[in-house]
Amino acid sequence: MTQTNTFEPDDRAVPFVDEGEGPVTLALVTHRDLAADGLGVISHYLAEEAGFRVVRIGARAAARELTASERAADAVDVLDHLGIADTWIGGHGFGGTIARTLAAEHHDRINGLLLLGVEDADIAPAPGIPVLIIQASDDEITPAAHAEALQRTAPERISLTRIPNADHFFPATHPIETAVVIEEYLDWD
Repeated sequence: MTQTNTFEPDDRAVPFVDEGEGPVTLALVTHRDLAADGLGVISHYLAEEAGFRVVRIGARAAARELTASERAADAVDVLDHLGIADTWIGGHGFGGTIARTLAAEHHDRINGLLLLGVEDADIAPAPGIPVLIIQASDDEITPAAHAEALQRTAPERISLTRIPNADHFFPATHPIETAVVIEEYLDWD
């Protein structure tokens, strides 16, 4: 069983899971509780089978809704706490929006961006970094049109891969297929 840790800067309790070791580091930001984020199998596969270091960063308990920028700051604090100076950053749905915000605000420490489904957010791609979008074929919550629009903004560095016969919850329903796409893409980095 993977152990959840808590980093508590300035009375903020930010949960995170850190597993694996390796030359590639991937931080995944989730908008849900870590136990129910649907990214656990993907993370475990990438840590155990691909030899990546994977850090999943959850949401702190808050009396109000946190902005993507506040969540990005929490993620940066966890990465600093773990001594991670640069990483790939990613997320699913709103977690991807947080990752996009983090990449835009801290692009100097981001190696690349991984988006599992793309929300319709007005966030320009961070300059100079590669982006991998994994999109479910039948996603009605974050439809393919959002991913395609983002890809058109920088087609030379934004790759789009589709998971067939999958809906918005593809990270949980198609975890190995999703993890293999990530592994194959990040192996070149």
